[in-house]
Amino acid sequence: MAGPVPRILVLGLGNDVLTDDAVGLRVAAAVRETLSNEPEVEVRATTEMGLALLDEMEGREGLVLVDSVQTGNAPPGQIHEFSAAQVRESKGPRTPHFVGVGDALALGGLLGLKMPREVAVFAIEVADPFTLGTSLTPGVAGAVAPAAVRVAARAREFLARPAPVFGPQ
Repeated sequence: MAGPVPRILVLGLGNDVLTDDAVGLRVAAAVRETLSNEPEVEVRATTEMGLALLDEMEGREGLVLVDSVQTGNAPPGQIHEFSAAQVRESKGPRTPHFVGVGDALALGGLLGLKMPREVAVFAIEVADPFTLGTSLTPGVAGAVAPAAVRVAARAREFLARPAPVFGPQ
C-alpha cells in the first residue's frame, strides 16, 4: 500500500521536444535537487494537461505549477507568478497546459475532492515553444536557475503553514 501523499506538489509542465516549452520540466528537475531532503514535498514533471492534472493535484495542501507562456509583452526568460484565481480569470495568451489548470482545480472542488487552496503558478516567458528541438533558447535557459529558486521558496512557504487547508477553489 502506498504511503501518505506529500503535502506539497511542485509540478513542471511542458513538452521536452518543443524547444522552450520544456522549461517547466527543466525547472522541476532543478527544484527536485534543491528539495530532495523535504519528504513532504513531491516534485514531478509531466507532459499531461487539463483534467489529467486532477489526479496529480488531489489530496495536496499546496501546489506550485511551472509552465511556459508566450505573451509577446515580456522578454524571453521573464518569470511571471500568478495565483490560481488569476489563471482562471485570464483572457490573455496561454499555453496548452495553462488552459486546464484553473478548470481542473474548479472541477475537483465541485466533485468534492480535496484540492489545494494554496496555489502558485510560475510561467516563464518563452521565445519559441513550437519548434521541434531539445535545447532552450538562451534567454529561457538563463531563467531556469532563478525560477527554480523562486519555485522552491514558494514550496517551502506552503510547507511552513502547519494546518491542512482544503476546500473548493
